[in-house]
Amino acid sequence: MITGHLQEKNGRFYMVLNLYVDGKWKPKWISTRLATKGNKRNAEAMLRDTIQRYEDEELEVGEGVGVGNVPFTEFLANWLKLIKPQVEACTFMGYKRLMERQIIPYFEPMELRLRDVEPRHIKNYYDYLQVEGGRSANTVKHHHANIRKALQSAVLSGYIPSNPADRVEKPKIKPYIASTYNKEELQELFYICEGKNLELPVLIAAYYGLRCGEVCGLRWDAIDFQEGTIAIKHVISKGLDENDKEVLVKRNRTKNKSSYRTLPLIPFIKEKLLERKAWNAEMRRKHGNSYDVEHTGYVFTGKLGALLTPANLSRYFRQMLAEYGLRHIRFHDLRHSCASLLLANGISMKEIQDWMGHSSYSTTANIYAHLDSHSKNASADMIASVLKPKAETSFNKTAEIKRKKPKGQKEKEPVRKNKIA
Repeated sequence: MITGHLQEKNGRFYMVLNLYVDGKWKPKWISTRLATKGNKRNAEAMLRDTIQRYEDEELEVGEGVGVGNVPFTEFLANWLKLIKPQVEACTFMGYKRLMERQIIPYFEPMELRLRDVEPRHIKNYYDYLQVEGGRSANTVKHHHANIRKALQSAVLSGYIPSNPADRVEKPKIKPYIASTYNKEELQELFYICEGKNLELPVLIAAYYGLRCGEVCGLRWDAIDFQEGTIAIKHVISKGLDENDKEVLVKRNRTKNKSSYRTLPLIPFIKEKLLERKAWNAEMRRKHGNSYDVEHTGYVFTGKLGALLTPANLSRYFRQMLAEYGLRHIRFHDLRHSCASLLLANGISMKEIQDWMGHSSYSTTANIYAHLDSHSKNASADMIASVLKPKAETSFNKTAEIKRKKPKGQKEKEPVRKNKIA
């Protein structure tokens, strides 16, 4: 697979292609002869055409050379570079960790070429993960997704005729059942949180079912106190910078289109938010120049203005549960607790989908179907009502059951016992 990018030099655009030559990946610089000002789109189009031309030429070379003859692990490493600008930073970080820490180290000693990868090689890797690594089927699913996606790009580019990962039988995945708090446990949690910095993040996660990154990404401009609405439109997540160093990523985009949602501002939460806003202003006034003003637009900042991150929020929550002896759940499980309480109180799956911001109804149903006791109870009541025995034929041990006798059968005379005086 050939990758490339544009590079600015001396006021002009250059194309830098990553070519596989003599068993190694080497950069090749090609001038576009286009000035950098006002020509970026033209340069990008030229880059795409040039990459396609090089790929077409490579395919005509033959069996002994070309991308199909690249070592499989080198292909995977180069695929990471290709997809980095195409996916979210947190998604790329997941791909990179799996590839560099587990997938590539496993296949590297085998010295497989891309064209030589077979289903059995991939199946052996999945077996290794489960038997020797003790990994679950759900974890193997993520490894499979990475390997398949990389190999599919090779198929689409014409480097291999078919995707060997498509012919591998994947382990059966057990449905994930989240840990949740019931109403009493949540009320105990709220009591313990009262007056602490964690109080409002916990309340918002439990009341609105927000994800951890959505809680940390909540900004004051997303809250309309007059109209009484709260918009979920900004998230905080982890990602990698240009030097592959882990950084915080702040984006005005949620997990998916449905995750961007506007919800009613619950009066109790509104009061807590106003208290928080006043507290933030007091901390800024109190600490003066020591206060970090970079994150003043965010709801959840510390005494000196530091932004509350998902990693810290999860850690503080875990420590608080342990300190007070509460049953362990993840911070994200407050989201599941919200959904389970909605279901238990007769809210439909479709309404919960909208409240939680799931991309599809099936996502909601797959996660929470086992908790839908309301619909199951309604079904039980209905079938019990339809099949309810009549009063005269009810299964009461003291009632006399009358049965219709077969045709032609005479009724037996009752056995008379001598009365004992």
